[in-house]
Amino acid sequence: MSDPLEQPADSIAALERVAAAAEAYLASLATDPVRLARSDQAAEAFDGSLPEEGLGTLAALNQLLDGGLDAHVRSSGPRFFHWVMGGATPAALGADWLTSLLDQNAGGWDASPLASRLELLSLRWLRELFGLPSDWDGVLVTGGQMANFTGLAAARQWWGERQGVDVSVDGLAGLPQAPVLTSGFVHVTGLKALGMLGLGRGQLTFCADPVGAMDIAALERELRALDGAPAIVIGNAGEVNTGLFDPLERIADLCDEFGAWLHVDGAFGLFARVSPRTTELAAGVERAHSVISDGHKWLNVPFDCGFAFVRDRELLGRTFAAGAAYLPEASDDRPIFAFRSPELSRRARSLAVWATLAAYGRSGYRAIVERCLDNAARLADQVEAAEDFESLAPVPLNVVCMRYRPPGVAESELDDLNERIGDAVLTDGRVYVGTTRWGGKVAFRPAFVNWRTTAGDVDLILQTLRDLGSRG
Repeated sequence: MSDPLEQPADSIAALERVAAAAEAYLASLATDPVRLARSDQAAEAFDGSLPEEGLGTLAALNQLLDGGLDAHVRSSGPRFFHWVMGGATPAALGADWLTSLLDQNAGGWDASPLASRLELLSLRWLRELFGLPSDWDGVLVTGGQMANFTGLAAARQWWGERQGVDVSVDGLAGLPQAPVLTSGFVHVTGLKALGMLGLGRGQLTFCADPVGAMDIAALERELRALDGAPAIVIGNAGEVNTGLFDPLERIADLCDEFGAWLHVDGAFGLFARVSPRTTELAAGVERAHSVISDGHKWLNVPFDCGFAFVRDRELLGRTFAAGAAYLPEASDDRPIFAFRSPELSRRARSLAVWATLAAYGRSGYRAIVERCLDNAARLADQVEAAEDFESLAPVPLNVVCMRYRPPGVAESELDDLNERIGDAVLTDGRVYVGTTRWGGKVAFRPAFVNWRTTAGDVDLILQTLRDLGSRG
């Protein structure tokens, strides 16, 4: 084939081909199976050696669309409840396509005035949405994992400075182990961040009550025993299996008293502050030193997106400082976000964040959150009324932790039964919900964050699990 650089029309043809497929795809989200039974085989069909001669633009896209749509999971659809993952709002989807079209590096103002300005504005709007102080610093990152990494990296920098060391320059060698305290609600992304930061995911001190929430008396004892040494405390706004919260206000009181850094993981629970029905769950977040959330959960923007906020406006710059002769200097009104975040090359995810916030505003996001609260309450009521299901935890927010427990089945058999249903539901396709362990029991934990989910979608959950459970 001829040199692809001599065929600029290929770009237009590629976009037209995907746009044509998108119309049918979006129309199918509400009705088609979440995952096809043949998805594994369809994925494995993509194989072979690198071709010597390329297929050409449209032939490659046709192959991707024809085979790929059988191999993927419709996680942006209304019946995906497995992990806490939303779908893209129309405004976010359109802006994300534009992001790829413009192909901006959102590292700094000179690379993209548009991306930089929209990131500044998006972060301001997010602070307003969540009721966070207006003078906090913030940055967009790839998701909850890198948001926790960013917030805890700032905490590590703060802790090192309390020891008289700039750890971003001199490292951790020779310093004592940094005390990190948390509850049983800590998420795996927080543990992974501690590992990447050299703080050690195995060095945590857990202060947990029998349910797993922060034990305030235990936390106070541990902080007092440090005798004034600086410590990092991780509070959790929304435990992933139940939606339960640590008592953040009381944790903040202790962190203030003992001079500890409070990091709050609010990957989805930070959105509790959007509705007056749930805002008290996250009371005290505004007193933290760092707070994070995940954009492809309740914000309903495409992967990948997350955000981290830090109280000290200068700390991210010290934590992620970078520079070279070919790079410009930053200023307050024309920031270089690459010098305040882990990445230098950064996707312009601010376009999608700005577009969805501009399109729906505070009231629109309150409506999305409250619709999800209603969906969770609807399922919780159905579980409570059913003779063959059992609730395993309260439902304060948007996650329902429960299991199938038909009459006459022995307790010793329930874990195997629920695991079997869990395996079956992932290929059944009617709904998509996975299993976990809570209180030593195998459980389902459907989570509601998708703006598309309706009451009818909710009603399919118990119907499907019951049907699969009744099969031999």
